[in-house]
Amino acid sequence: MPTKKKPQVTATRKPAAAAARARRRELLGTAAEVFAEQGYNATTVRKIADHAGMLAGSLYYHFDSKESMLEEILRTFLDELWDGYDTVLAAGLGPRETLEALVTESFREIDRHRAAVAIYQKESKQLVAQERFGFLAESQRRFEKAWLATLERGVAARVFRADLDVRLTYRFVRDTVWVAASWYRPGGQHSPEEIARQYLSMVLDGIAVRT
Repeated sequence: MPTKKKPQVTATRKPAAAAARARRRELLGTAAEVFAEQGYNATTVRKIADHAGMLAGSLYYHFDSKESMLEEILRTFLDELWDGYDTVLAAGLGPRETLEALVTESFREIDRHRAAVAIYQKESKQLVAQERFGFLAESQRRFEKAWLATLERGVAARVFRADLDVRLTYRFVRDTVWVAASWYRPGGQHSPEEIARQYLSMVLDGIAVRT
């Protein structure tokens, strides 16, 4: 008797799985834009579904709630941000070069995750009170520690001015970098690297030691 051929399960599952992941990323991108534009509290699952061109019930096939969508959006952004930051911090650069690399990496993240950055800026103060979003507070602590340490190292090495209030300087640099998410649009006239270069040119003229 002829033997039955086994179904090609693996061959068919891989494209389907890839398509599902791509669709999930697409839906998260849509949700991020809606959250950023309308605010998290004002956004409903139905609004996200409408922007995605699907029924609200179909969206629940991919996500169990808008909270799940927001958590994944923010975790993805922060995971990528810290992959870049950790690489910079482990590179053994001088304090000025470290600051330059951190600023450049920040603008790259704004380019990749502009909507997520905007959400983070607007919503994090309220979200950190929820246990589900406790990772935001931890990321904020790590962020502050990395930037303060870089500035303090620069002052100690006489690369940055000794009269700087490093905490005030940190807040200035942090806020002026991330506020770019409110106006930056991918594919514009300037690349993230070019924006970072011009930004650093303005900032470092104010904090670098004059020779």
